Amino acid sequence: MHNVNQYYPTSGRVILHVDMNAFYCSVHEAEDPDQFRGKATAVAGSVELRKGIIVTCSYVARRLGISTGMQVQKALRICPSLIVIKPDFHLYRKYSNAFMQIAYSYTPLLEAVSIDECYLDITGSRQFGTPMEIAETIQRRIMEELGLPCSIGIAPNKLLAKMASDLKKPNGISVLRLRDVPKILWDKPCNEMFGIGGKTAEKLRKLGIYSIGQLAAADEKMLVENFGVMGSWLKRAGNGIDHGIVNPEREQSKSIGHTTTLPRDVIGLAEVRPILLNLSDQVARRLRKQGLVASGVQLTIRTPDMKTITRSRQLEAPSESGEDIYKSVCDLYVRHWNGEKPVRLLGVTLQGLIAKEDSAIQLDLFDYERQPKKESLTKAMDMLRNKFGENAVLTAGMLSDTHSARLRNHKERGTSLQKDNLLSVESDKD
Repeated sequence: MHNVNQYYPTSGRVILHVDMNAFYCSVHEAEDPDQFRGKATAVAGSVELRKGIIVTCSYVARRLGISTGMQVQKALRICPSLIVIKPDFHLYRKYSNAFMQIAYSYTPLLEAVSIDECYLDITGSRQFGTPMEIAETIQRRIMEELGLPCSIGIAPNKLLAKMASDLKKPNGISVLRLRDVPKILWDKPCNEMFGIGGKTAEKLRKLGIYSIGQLAAADEKMLVENFGVMGSWLKRAGNGIDHGIVNPEREQSKSIGHTTTLPRDVIGLAEVRPILLNLSDQVARRLRKQGLVASGVQLTIRTPDMKTITRSRQLEAPSESGEDIYKSVCDLYVRHWNGEKPVRLLGVTLQGLIAKEDSAIQLDLFDYERQPKKESLTKAMDMLRNKFGENAVLTAGMLSDTHSARLRNHKERGTSLQKDNLLSVESDKD
């Protein structure tokens, strides 16, 4: 018989996982309860065209069969009275900061993992009561002060705290101890374990491992042979073991920017376009590398006499696309700069950064079908540039007529465009 005791090290830590329920919809309900309270609501873009994708929906909508990822058109057929709301990320960030400030008042050991969830290490917070009392107080204050429901998991580690917060939704509090793992988790399918996605679960099924309990009992050597170093983690996770600490220093970049000083003055949109496209491509690639999307862009222009102006605007929806960024900065240039004046430096900075998984990236029906192919192409291009340098892949738009001619000359001479030093990076700050 499988001996689970060897996987149950004693731990004195107490971890909370605070998970806001249907966060975006709950925020809109808190802002305008008369319009949204108790109603079937969903957050999606392109509301007018009814071609959007549901990003999140209220629990009332979920009970009617609406789900995340569903097309708005289909959702409206299921529930014609569904209220579809356009995302407001400034509002979400405001409420996110507010609920985390409440949580932070009970421990400085707070790790924000997304806009609507955080871990708290309350091991040293006994002065505020028992773990259950602290969780109840945090939950009550978030509801009373902000009008938002949340679920909280209490456990000896982050993994189990996350699993516990999912046990009772909405507005629940659950305790999950190591000794509870066999009874509560082992009968569940592997894909219900946090950190195990669909592909990993499918591979486990092919190995005859269907449940978390079977994963806990599996041979670690076999798991390592099939999953590499992740195999050892899978074994530990199945037994509820997690050695990760709550890291309050975890912060994502507030902005991502790239500026370039030009070897000569450039004048007019025709000369500026390939430079802006190059800069947009570089910042977008860094954005994707960090798993973020941007909701705003800023254009920086410096003249030969060292005068600098900056102009910014919000994107129509959060994006990781170099194409979206490029269109926006070109629009800023046309709107705010006299094209007859010379430019010596150009910069593109992305602002309002949020984790991609927390964003409402909006696709119309046409883009929804094309998106997997576009993402695969983007990933392939990113991989080539990571391996061979920025100029391993160039789009036609990145090169002016003069630059294109120089590239042809370089190819004929067997040299690279990079050696021509057309652009020199001045700064590169997150």
